[in-house]
Amino acid sequence: MTARRSEQLAHPRFGVVILAAGASSRMGQPKLLLPWGKTSVLGHLIKQWQQEHQIAVVHAAGDQAIGAELDQLNFPVTNRIMNPQPERGMLSSIQCAAAWDGWHFGLTHWIIVLGDQPHLRRETLRKLIEFAASHPDKICQPSRHGRPRHPVVLPKVIFERLEDSREETLKQFLLNNASALALRELDDPGLDLDIDTPADYQQALGHFLGDLGSGGAPGI
Repeated sequence: MTARRSEQLAHPRFGVVILAAGASSRMGQPKLLLPWGKTSVLGHLIKQWQQEHQIAVVHAAGDQAIGAELDQLNFPVTNRIMNPQPERGMLSSIQCAAAWDGWHFGLTHWIIVLGDQPHLRRETLRKLIEFAASHPDKICQPSRHGRPRHPVVLPKVIFERLEDSREETLKQFLLNNASALALRELDDPGLDLDIDTPADYQQALGHFLGDLGSGGAPGI
Protein backbone atom coordinates (compact mmCIF):
# COMPACT_ATOMS: atom_id res chain seq x y z
CA MET A 1 0.00 0.00 0.00
CA THR A 2 1.34 3.42 -0.95
CA ALA A 3 1.84 6.19 1.59
CA ARG A 4 -0.83 8.25 -0.17
CA ARG A 5 -3.32 5.38 0.00
CA SER A 6 -2.58 4.90 3.70
CA GLU A 7 -3.17 8.60 4.31
CA GLN A 8 -6.49 8.49 2.45
CA LEU A 9 -7.68 5.53 4.49
CA ALA A 10 -6.57 7.15 7.75
CA HIS A 11 -8.35 10.41 6.88
CA PRO A 12 -11.37 9.61 4.69
CA ARG A 13 -13.07 12.38 2.73
CA PHE A 14 -16.76 11.93 2.04
CA GLY A 15 -18.81 13.09 -0.91
CA VAL A 16 -22.59 13.11 -0.48
CA VAL A 17 -25.11 12.23 -3.20
CA ILE A 18 -28.63 13.45 -2.38
CA LEU A 19 -31.17 11.72 -4.61
CA ALA A 20 -33.90 14.14 -5.67
CA ALA A 21 -35.12 12.80 -9.02
CA GLY A 22 -38.00 10.61 -7.81
CA ALA A 23 -41.54 11.15 -9.02
CA SER A 24 -43.16 11.05 -5.53
CA SER A 25 -46.22 9.43 -7.15
CA ARG A 26 -47.59 7.95 -3.90
CA MET A 27 -47.20 11.25 -2.06
CA GLY A 28 -49.10 13.22 -4.69
CA GLN A 29 -46.61 16.10 -4.51
CA PRO A 30 -42.80 16.42 -4.52
CA LYS A 31 -41.76 15.06 -1.13
CA LEU A 32 -38.46 16.91 -1.11
CA LEU A 33 -40.37 20.19 -1.19
CA LEU A 34 -42.54 19.35 1.83
CA PRO A 35 -42.00 21.55 4.91
CA TRP A 36 -39.45 20.25 7.41
CA GLY A 37 -38.64 22.34 10.46
CA LYS A 38 -37.79 25.82 9.23
CA THR A 39 -37.01 24.66 5.71
CA SER A 40 -37.96 21.92 3.24
CA VAL A 41 -37.05 18.23 3.31
CA LEU A 42 -34.39 19.02 0.69
CA GLY A 43 -33.07 21.97 2.67
CA HIS A 44 -32.85 19.85 5.80
CA LEU A 45 -30.94 17.09 4.02
CA ILE A 46 -28.42 19.60 2.66
CA LYS A 47 -27.94 21.10 6.11
CA GLN A 48 -27.71 17.66 7.69
CA TRP A 49 -24.68 16.74 5.57
CA GLN A 50 -23.04 20.16 5.23
CA GLN A 51 -20.01 19.17 7.29
CA GLU A 52 -18.89 16.66 4.69
CA HIS A 53 -16.42 17.61 1.97
CA GLN A 54 -18.85 17.95 -0.94
CA ILE A 55 -22.59 17.59 -1.51
CA ALA A 56 -24.20 17.07 -4.90
CA VAL A 57 -27.93 16.88 -5.60
CA VAL A 58 -29.16 14.67 -8.44
CA HIS A 59 -32.49 15.76 -9.89
CA ALA A 60 -34.50 15.22 -13.03
CA ALA A 61 -33.46 17.33 -15.99
CA GLY A 62 -36.08 20.02 -16.47
CA ASP A 63 -37.48 19.76 -12.91
CA GLN A 64 -38.09 23.46 -12.38
CA ALA A 65 -39.59 23.04 -8.90
CA ILE A 66 -36.49 21.34 -7.47
CA GLY A 67 -34.29 23.81 -9.34
CA ALA A 68 -36.18 26.74 -7.83
CA GLU A 69 -35.88 25.26 -4.33
CA LEU A 70 -32.13 24.78 -4.77
CA ASP A 71 -31.92 28.41 -5.90
CA GLN A 72 -33.88 29.47 -2.80
CA LEU A 73 -31.44 27.48 -0.65
CA ASN A 74 -28.46 29.09 -2.42
CA PHE A 75 -27.21 25.64 -3.36
CA PRO A 76 -24.41 25.95 -5.94
CA VAL A 77 -25.37 25.29 -9.55
CA THR A 78 -21.98 23.64 -9.95
CA ASN A 79 -23.02 20.88 -7.52
CA ARG A 80 -26.24 19.94 -9.29
CA ILE A 81 -26.31 16.78 -11.38
CA MET A 82 -29.02 16.29 -13.99
CA ASN A 83 -30.58 12.88 -14.62
CA PRO A 84 -31.98 12.89 -18.18
CA GLN A 85 -33.85 9.60 -17.64
CA PRO A 86 -35.18 9.51 -14.06
CA GLU A 87 -37.90 7.08 -15.11
CA ARG A 88 -35.17 4.42 -15.15
CA GLY A 89 -35.21 4.48 -11.37
CA MET A 90 -32.99 5.36 -8.44
CA LEU A 91 -29.93 3.54 -9.71
CA SER A 92 -29.90 5.76 -12.80
CA SER A 93 -29.43 8.81 -10.57
CA ILE A 94 -26.58 7.12 -8.71
CA GLN A 95 -24.97 6.24 -12.04
CA CYS A 96 -25.24 9.88 -13.12
CA ALA A 97 -23.40 10.80 -9.91
CA ALA A 98 -20.74 8.13 -10.49
CA ALA A 99 -20.16 9.45 -14.02
CA TRP A 100 -20.08 13.12 -12.97
CA ASP A 101 -16.74 14.89 -13.39
CA GLY A 102 -17.41 17.61 -10.84
CA TRP A 103 -16.33 15.74 -7.72
CA HIS A 104 -13.50 17.26 -5.74
CA PHE A 105 -10.11 15.64 -5.96
CA GLY A 106 -9.20 13.40 -3.03
CA LEU A 107 -12.64 12.12 -2.04
CA THR A 108 -12.41 8.56 -0.73
CA HIS A 109 -16.05 7.63 -0.10
CA TRP A 110 -19.54 8.54 -1.25
CA ILE A 111 -22.69 8.55 0.88
CA ILE A 112 -25.89 7.78 -1.02
CA VAL A 113 -28.67 9.74 0.68
CA LEU A 114 -32.32 9.01 -0.04
CA GLY A 115 -34.67 11.95 -0.34
CA ASP A 116 -37.17 10.43 2.05
CA GLN A 117 -35.20 9.97 5.29
CA PRO A 118 -34.80 13.45 6.80
CA HIS A 119 -35.92 12.06 10.16
CA LEU A 120 -32.82 9.97 10.89
CA ARG A 121 -31.11 10.80 14.15
CA ARG A 122 -27.89 12.78 14.19
CA GLU A 123 -26.33 10.04 16.31
CA THR A 124 -27.28 7.42 13.69
CA LEU A 125 -25.53 9.31 10.92
CA ARG A 126 -22.48 10.06 13.07
CA LYS A 127 -22.07 6.41 14.01
CA LEU A 128 -22.40 5.35 10.37
CA ILE A 129 -19.66 7.81 9.33
CA GLU A 130 -17.39 6.56 12.12
CA PHE A 131 -18.07 2.96 11.13
CA ALA A 132 -17.24 3.68 7.48
CA ALA A 133 -14.03 5.41 8.52
CA SER A 134 -12.99 2.31 10.48
CA HIS A 135 -13.92 -0.01 7.58
CA PRO A 136 -12.55 2.04 4.67
CA ASP A 137 -12.62 -0.71 2.03
CA LYS A 138 -16.16 -1.85 2.80
CA ILE A 139 -19.62 -0.89 1.62
CA CYS A 140 -21.11 0.31 4.89
CA GLN A 141 -24.78 0.42 5.81
CA PRO A 142 -26.74 0.86 9.01
CA SER A 143 -28.91 -2.09 9.95
CA ARG A 144 -31.85 -2.60 12.26
CA HIS A 145 -32.72 -6.07 13.51
CA GLY A 146 -30.13 -7.37 11.06
CA ARG A 147 -31.73 -5.80 7.98
CA PRO A 148 -29.63 -3.44 5.84
CA ARG A 149 -30.93 0.12 5.68
CA HIS A 150 -29.95 3.47 4.17
CA PRO A 151 -27.83 5.59 3.78
CA VAL A 152 -25.19 3.52 1.98
CA VAL A 153 -21.51 4.49 2.13
CA LEU A 154 -19.39 3.36 -0.82
CA PRO A 155 -15.59 3.44 -1.06
CA LYS A 156 -14.19 5.06 -4.20
CA VAL A 157 -13.31 1.87 -6.05
CA ILE A 158 -16.85 0.50 -5.68
CA PHE A 159 -18.61 3.83 -6.31
CA GLU A 160 -16.77 4.14 -9.63
CA ARG A 161 -18.01 0.71 -10.71
CA LEU A 162 -21.57 1.97 -10.63
CA GLU A 163 -21.15 4.10 -13.75
CA ASP A 164 -21.08 1.02 -15.99
CA SER A 165 -23.07 -1.31 -13.76
CA ARG A 166 -25.54 -3.56 -15.56
CA GLU A 167 -27.67 -4.19 -12.49
CA GLU A 168 -31.17 -2.73 -12.61
CA THR A 169 -31.35 -1.61 -8.96
CA LEU A 170 -29.02 -0.53 -6.18
CA LYS A 171 -30.25 -3.47 -4.12
CA GLN A 172 -29.12 -5.87 -6.84
CA PHE A 173 -25.76 -4.11 -7.10
CA LEU A 174 -25.25 -4.43 -3.33
CA LEU A 175 -26.23 -8.11 -3.39
CA ASN A 176 -23.70 -8.73 -6.14
CA ASN A 177 -21.04 -7.09 -3.98
CA ALA A 178 -22.11 -8.71 -0.71
CA SER A 179 -18.57 -9.83 0.11
CA ALA A 180 -17.64 -6.17 0.55
CA LEU A 181 -20.61 -5.32 2.78
CA ALA A 182 -20.31 -4.34 6.44
CA LEU A 183 -23.36 -3.60 8.60
CA ARG A 184 -23.55 -1.40 11.68
CA GLU A 185 -26.50 -2.37 13.86
CA LEU A 186 -28.25 0.77 15.16
CA ASP A 187 -31.35 1.23 17.28
CA ASP A 188 -33.06 4.01 15.34
CA PRO A 189 -36.73 3.28 14.50
CA GLY A 190 -36.50 5.86 11.73
CA LEU A 191 -34.32 3.47 9.73
CA ASP A 192 -37.46 1.40 9.08
CA LEU A 193 -39.44 4.36 7.73
CA ASP A 194 -39.39 5.91 4.26
CA ILE A 195 -41.59 8.88 3.38
CA ASP A 196 -43.74 7.58 0.53
CA THR A 197 -47.26 8.64 1.56
CA PRO A 198 -48.84 11.54 3.50
CA ALA A 199 -49.23 9.19 6.49
CA ASP A 200 -45.50 8.34 6.32
CA TYR A 201 -44.71 12.07 6.27
CA GLN A 202 -46.71 12.70 9.43
CA GLN A 203 -45.09 9.73 11.16
CA ALA A 204 -41.60 10.89 10.16
CA LEU A 205 -42.35 14.39 11.40
CA GLY A 206 -43.31 12.86 14.72
CA HIS A 207 -39.94 11.09 14.91
CA PHE A 208 -38.11 14.28 13.98
CA LEU A 209 -39.94 16.53 16.44
CA GLY A 210 -39.46 13.99 19.23
CA ASP A 211 -35.73 13.75 18.55
CA LEU A 212 -35.48 17.53 18.18
CA GLY A 213 -36.89 17.91 21.65
CA SER A 214 -34.16 15.61 22.98
CA GLY A 215 -31.41 17.34 20.97
CA GLY A 216 -30.85 14.48 18.57
CA ALA A 217 -32.05 15.45 15.12
CA PRO A 218 -30.66 18.36 13.12
CA GLY A 219 -27.23 17.42 11.75
CA ILE A 220 -24.21 15.18 12.10
